Amino acid sequence: MAKKQIPDPLEIKTSVTRTEYQFDRYRRTISLFLGPMVFALILLLPIASLTPTAHRLAAVLAWVLIYWVGEALPIPVTSLLAPVLCIILGIAPPAKVFAPFSNPIIFLFLGSFLLARGMIEQHLHQRIALSILSLKWVGNSPARLLIAIAVIPVLLSMWISDSATTAMIYPILIGIISAFGTLMENEKKNRISEKFYTGLLLTISYSALIGGVGTPIGTPPNLIGIGMIEELLHVRIHFFQWMTLAIPIVLVMWVIMVFYMLKRHPAAVKEFPGLVGIIKQRRSQLGKWQRGEKNALFCFLVAVVLWIFPGIIASILGTESPIYIFCEHHIPEGVASLVAAVLLFILPVNWRDRQFTLTWKQAVKIDWGTILLFGAGLSMGSLMFSTGLADVVGEQLIAISGATSLWAITAIAIVLAIFFTEMTSNTATANMLVPIMIAISQSAGVNPIPPAIGVCLGASLAFMLPVSTPSNAIVYGSGLVPITMMIRAGIVLDILSFIIVFFGLRILCPLLGFI
Repeated sequence: MAKKQIPDPLEIKTSVTRTEYQFDRYRRTISLFLGPMVFALILLLPIASLTPTAHRLAAVLAWVLIYWVGEALPIPVTSLLAPVLCIILGIAPPAKVFAPFSNPIIFLFLGSFLLARGMIEQHLHQRIALSILSLKWVGNSPARLLIAIAVIPVLLSMWISDSATTAMIYPILIGIISAFGTLMENEKKNRISEKFYTGLLLTISYSALIGGVGTPIGTPPNLIGIGMIEELLHVRIHFFQWMTLAIPIVLVMWVIMVFYMLKRHPAAVKEFPGLVGIIKQRRSQLGKWQRGEKNALFCFLVAVVLWIFPGIIASILGTESPIYIFCEHHIPEGVASLVAAVLLFILPVNWRDRQFTLTWKQAVKIDWGTILLFGAGLSMGSLMFSTGLADVVGEQLIAISGATSLWAITAIAIVLAIFFTEMTSNTATANMLVPIMIAISQSAGVNPIPPAIGVCLGASLAFMLPVSTPSNAIVYGSGLVPITMMIRAGIVLDILSFIIVFFGLRILCPLLGFI
């Protein structure tokens, strides 16, 4: 049975107001000229505390950070500019500058992106979403609908990017909202309030952001932090270890967010008689499970098992177990990711016509820009430490902030990550802040891991503005989310996320052996 052609959820367009357009235009134009001007100024200024190499790297970083925040160039292009400038200025040889682009974690990224693409191409996400919405517990209750809508993205975004997850659920939810309006008008009943529509849309975005924290591959900042911790501190955080730390934080944050949205955006009616019928009709349109869906699900499950199995073995039998050692040496996380991804190209959908679960034409649509940004971040972080720039920055920030204790530095790390992510991409924020926080911690003589993880978690929890994350931009583009409501809800959740992340790290890091 041929599948209905559905627009790629990663290519959903969102509308912007003229004010937003003008703001983005001025921001890009100003940063375009400001970057090289600041670069030249730093190069000309004498900075006695820096070696000549560190001095040149500081100038490059200033230029790159301005371009990342201002988006004068596409962020991935700026990520290519950074290593090029480092090589031209003689900061390091090409082999050293480009080495982080082949870090094993890059291939964990690559494999997870291919798995996500396979799920998207086979529309597996729709099957999962509508299966959850079809649960008898949901029934005709608008409140339970909101809870179910919150469950879907928080589960999916642990394995697929938050923006892709939101884009997947968005058209399903818009269809349900449209059906709400039509049916309620026809039956001349009380209309469900627009506040409830807003709450539903914000919920899918916020749930996707929260869920991304749960696994290393859920959002780029997680892998950036894990990669830099391994690169700079020689400490390995395994897939399962990250989940044992992050899942409790996700659960607490998700429950509080759902409770807040139910109270802040209630429906005007307690029951919607046509809800079950709408969901049932949409689910029936999918028909029976297709071969491609089964293949995509199988590959995904293979990846999950290979990712978490070594951690479970380590927890039960210890890291000296032969099984654990074999997995670490022969099936590390990056390889496990690629094994599952390659299966997508092997498992057939139609053997007679040689059609497979994923084609290369489909595969090339993955987010290559994030991979480049991740490689550049690892490269810049490594150079900051090898040139001594990180040590100088750390000492100066300690002197300015006065923070010398582990948890004071961790609190600052979380606040800065949330603040910067409201203005620029979470990946760029993590690239900027993780090496700095590691340097500050080392200068203060405290364990750098909690502050580094604090940056990763904080960088994924930006709820306040449409520009903070593509997830917010997608739901804002619906026209059903007033900017004032997003800001109002976002401020509350930003504050709550800081509190939950901070106390979560303070409780869990000692318990799980991270400090």
